[in-house]
Amino acid sequence: MSRLVILLVVNIVLVCCSRTSAQTENALYKDPNQSPAARVKDLLGRMTLEEKIGQMTQIDRTMATPEVMKTYSIGSVLSGGGSTPLPQATAQDWMNMVDGFQKSALTNRLGIPMIYGIDAVHGHNNVYNATIFPHNVGLGATRDPDLVKRIGVATALEVRATGIQYTFAPCIAVCRDPRWGRCYESYSEDHKIVQEMTEIIYGLQGEPPASRKGIPYVGGKDKVAACAKHFVGDGGTTRGVNENNTLTDMHGLLSIHMPAYSDSIIKGVSTVMVSYSSWNGVKMHANRDLITGFLKNTLKFKGFVISDWQGIDRITSPPGANYTFSVLEGIQAGIDMVMVPYSFKDFIDDLTNLVKNNYIPMERIDDAVSRILLVKFTMGLFETPFGDPSLANELGSEAHRDLAREAVRKSLVLLKNSKPGEAPVLPLQKKVQKILVAGDYADNLGYQCGGWTINWQGFTDNKSTRGTTILNAIKSAVDPSTEVVFQGNPPADFVKSNNFDYAIVVVGEPPYAETAGDSETLTLADPGPTVINNVCGAVQCVVIIISGRPLVIEPYMNTIHALVAAWLPGTEGQGVADVLFGDHEFTGKLARTWFKTVDQLPLNSEDSHYDPLFPLGFGLKTVSLVTRSVSVAADRGPCILMIIFSLFISLYLKVAM
Repeated sequence: MSRLVILLVVNIVLVCCSRTSAQTENALYKDPNQSPAARVKDLLGRMTLEEKIGQMTQIDRTMATPEVMKTYSIGSVLSGGGSTPLPQATAQDWMNMVDGFQKSALTNRLGIPMIYGIDAVHGHNNVYNATIFPHNVGLGATRDPDLVKRIGVATALEVRATGIQYTFAPCIAVCRDPRWGRCYESYSEDHKIVQEMTEIIYGLQGEPPASRKGIPYVGGKDKVAACAKHFVGDGGTTRGVNENNTLTDMHGLLSIHMPAYSDSIIKGVSTVMVSYSSWNGVKMHANRDLITGFLKNTLKFKGFVISDWQGIDRITSPPGANYTFSVLEGIQAGIDMVMVPYSFKDFIDDLTNLVKNNYIPMERIDDAVSRILLVKFTMGLFETPFGDPSLANELGSEAHRDLAREAVRKSLVLLKNSKPGEAPVLPLQKKVQKILVAGDYADNLGYQCGGWTINWQGFTDNKSTRGTTILNAIKSAVDPSTEVVFQGNPPADFVKSNNFDYAIVVVGEPPYAETAGDSETLTLADPGPTVINNVCGAVQCVVIIISGRPLVIEPYMNTIHALVAAWLPGTEGQGVADVLFGDHEFTGKLARTWFKTVDQLPLNSEDSHYDPLFPLGFGLKTVSLVTRSVSVAADRGPCILMIIFSLFISLYLKVAM
């Protein structure tokens, strides 16, 4: 009798499983011909509470075991800064890792794919051999939205080359105080420039048809989901302190910090990341009025809102003091996907209990999951969940490096080109007897790239990734007969005794990211000032500043002959040499005010007390040697024609006689 019962139970289970499998196999959500909205509705109706909360959870790659991915139906995995599958991992190494996580995710009951996120904020900057473009502070100086769009296209290809589908970019903060450690992630202090640069979203995601304006859009397997961040006011904190409080009224928030979000939504940005900072004392991760009320209801944002790294923890002080309260506040505020890299089980347990005990309504969960699924369906993740190995050669390609080189030369801002009464220094002559290159920043790829490169806080060597230092670019640009001497910190006597034709001094600030970059002094790193004084006091010099923001430079201005702001140019140092030696013109304009002293800060162009060293929009121009040669030929053209005509007449008269 017991055997019959067992057999009956087994048969019932098998029938039920086969029916469930058949129902799922023929499910509407699996039909790519259906609209994303219809697919979302169908899938959502099939999901349990546990599966829904799993989709709202984003975890670090180190936690994403096959068991975790399947058991919790995890919706997203990420790499934090510097979190890689292997040291100097190849594109295939990355793709193998991401595809492995995806295979585990697809074993969940409904076969919902995960989406993998990474901070590709100036190129695919976590990855060895990727093209590293100038940071946003430099791109703002180009005033070239089309260039930024093309950078988005290249970045998307390199990200997809590693099997990743989602980047936490662009940062559309409006940095109002350069003391902020994230100021280089901002295109400008001027919201209009920041708005123009949201064109990068079209590069990353593709440009949607007119009928889909304002709806999340990712146009194919060579595009990635983008993320506008950090909502909202992160660039306006008091004294530029990271994660601090932005004090301004609603008009100030809407007129300065909000416009780029409106533009991003119109362009179809898929996700928005919430800021660690507060607005008038209210933590943004808990600000329901702005996240749900303004972003979702007023601006009609249809994608999903994601927290920052452990962002909901910071709702309380100290962080995590009352984690259940933080989960409640964050989800009720309107956050849809929560970045809980390590403590995801606590998050899942707390959110599950909050829903089951009616503290959070099911409608809020369904809204969150619907938005996440909409993005996944829109980008074709259900149909093409795995990476495309044919894109591997896009990583660090020569075409992308050429684009980065173009971006470097367009981002350089010429702040000074001569002393009073003297001839312009730039462009420099390539063929001279001997030149000096001074300053450690001339030969350090890590210094050029800045933070968020290979590691979260950057690196300080020439081995961590592939690129060209400014020193090597100079050596390749000058005539083979020109001797290039490099010294990091040359003594004044050495400079005076060597009869250099001119010197190029490269100084700046070391790499940093986020709070580690907050600075009250904004001074050049030692021995930068000493190098300037020793070299520029003895020979005609060009000073190049490698930095993520304006630094104190006024005390050295009388000593310096020519001054160039190179920002954080990335891996393609040739772009600097291109402009120094006149192969291309200086065209960059300051996208932020260059102050005289830190006592003036914050200092922005519309201030009544505006008295900068160099104002917003300042930038001297030069004429490239190529243009100059053409101009000279054009100027001499009529003279040459007159000479030829005169000779012809003379010859004619002689023959006639």
